[in-house]
Amino acid sequence: MNEITLFMPELCFLAIALIFFLTSLGRSSAKRDQTLASVLACVGVVIAAISLGKEGFLFFQAYRVDLFSQVFKLLIALGFFLVAMFDKDCKGVPAHHTSEYFMFLCISTFGLMLLVSSVELLSIFVALELSSFSLFVIIPFRSESNHTDCRQTEAAIKYVLFGAVSSGIMLFGMSYVFAMTGTTYTAELTAQLPVLIHKPILIVGMVLMLAGFMYKLALFPFHFWTPDVYQGASNITASFVGTMPKLAAVAVLIRLVHMTHGESIPLIKILIFLAAVSMTFGNLCALVQDDLKRLLAYSTIAHAGYVLLGILCVNKVGYGAAVYYICAYLFMNLACFMVIVRLSRNGENVKMDDLNGLHARSPALAITLAAGVLGLAGIPPTAGFAGKFFLFTSAFQQGHVNLVVIAAINTAISIFYYLKMVRAAYTRIPHNDFPVTMEPPDYILCVILVTGIILLGSFPECFLDLAMNAVEKIL
Repeated sequence: MNEITLFMPELCFLAIALIFFLTSLGRSSAKRDQTLASVLACVGVVIAAISLGKEGFLFFQAYRVDLFSQVFKLLIALGFFLVAMFDKDCKGVPAHHTSEYFMFLCISTFGLMLLVSSVELLSIFVALELSSFSLFVIIPFRSESNHTDCRQTEAAIKYVLFGAVSSGIMLFGMSYVFAMTGTTYTAELTAQLPVLIHKPILIVGMVLMLAGFMYKLALFPFHFWTPDVYQGASNITASFVGTMPKLAAVAVLIRLVHMTHGESIPLIKILIFLAAVSMTFGNLCALVQDDLKRLLAYSTIAHAGYVLLGILCVNKVGYGAAVYYICAYLFMNLACFMVIVRLSRNGENVKMDDLNGLHARSPALAITLAAGVLGLAGIPPTAGFAGKFFLFTSAFQQGHVNLVVIAAINTAISIFYYLKMVRAAYTRIPHNDFPVTMEPPDYILCVILVTGIILLGSFPECFLDLAMNAVEKIL
C-alpha cells in the first residue's frame, strides 16, 4: 500500500489519460474536453503537492521517489494545468480530435514524471521515449484552416527524425558507459565514474548519453528542430513542447552530470563550449524573427545555455540555481505563450505586429506579456533576474569567469528583442480593431502567471531553499 502512495502523481495522470481515452470513443467536444482537462489537472497538482514529502524506491531500485523528483513532478503537473487552461475552444486543434489530443498530452506528462524519478539508464531511456512518442503524434494535430500559415507536417517529420537520431545516439552512449562500468544504475555509476571518467571512451559515452537530453533542452547543436516545430505546431502544443520537456531534461542532466563529480575536465570544457555557443546563437537568431513562436524558439535555445551554467558547476549551489531558473522559466515562457494563444483568432501563428496596441485591447494580456518578456530578459524584480543572478554567481564562484562574461553580454543582446515586444504592446497603434475576449478563468490565469513571476523574483529565498534541499537528495 505504501508503494502505491509513492506512485500517486504518476497514477493520477495515467488515470486522466485513460479517462480521455474513454471520452475519445464518443464525440469530441472542445469545451467539454478542455474543462475536464483543467479540473483533472488541478487534482493532479494537488496530489503532486501532497506527495512532496514522499521518499522511497520502486521497481527493483530503478525508480527513486525523493524531494528532488517530487519538486519536478509538481512543476510538471502545474505546467500541464496552466497549458490546459489556455484556451477553452482549443483553437488550432481539430475539433473532432480534442479527446485524443489531451490523452496524448497526459501520456507525455506521465512519461516526464517517470523520467525525473528514474535512476537506471534503461528506465530513463524508456521514460524519455514514452514522453517523446506522444509528442510525435500531437505535433501535426492542427486544424486544416491554418494549413496556409504553418507547416505542421514538416514540423512533425523533423521532430520525429531528430528525436530518433538523438535517441539512437543516447542509447549508443549508454552502451559505452555500461561496457566500461558493468552497471546501469546511477547510484553505482556515481561510485565508479569519478575513477574511470578520465578514460576517453567513457568521456565519449557520457557526451553521447547526454545528447538525448540536450535535444530535449534544445541546446546547441541539438536545436535544429526547435524553430520549425514551434512554428508548425498548434499554439497550445508549442506551449507544452516549449516548457514541459525542459523541466525533465534539467532534472535528468543534473543526475547524470553529478555522476562524474566534476572530475572530468574535458567533459566540463565541452559543456562550457555548448553553453556559450547556445546562448550566443539563440540570441543572435532571435533578433531578426517576426513570428513570435520562432522568436521564443530561439529564446529557448539561449536559455538552455543559461541553465547549463548552473549544471556544469557540479555542486549544490549550481544545481539549486538551475532548478530555480527552470521553475522561473516555466512561468515566464507560459506567460508569453498564453498571450499568443489568446491573440490568435483561429489558432493561426501570431506576428510581432499583432502585439500592436495590446494594452488598449486587453490590459491584462499586456501586463502578462510584459511580466513574461521582462522576466526572460532578466530585468528586476522578476524571477528571471534572480535566476540569472544565481546562475552567474554560481558559475563565477567555480572560476568560469569568461563564460559569465559571455552570458552577461548575451543577456544585454536579448533585452533588445524582448523590449521590442513590450514596445509594440504599449506604444504602437494597432493595425486592426480585433477584440480580445477574456473570461474570468483567463484573468485568473493571468494573475497566477504574473504573481508567480513577481513573487519568485521578489522573494526568491523560499523556493531557492526548497531547490537546495531537493538537490541535496542526489549529492
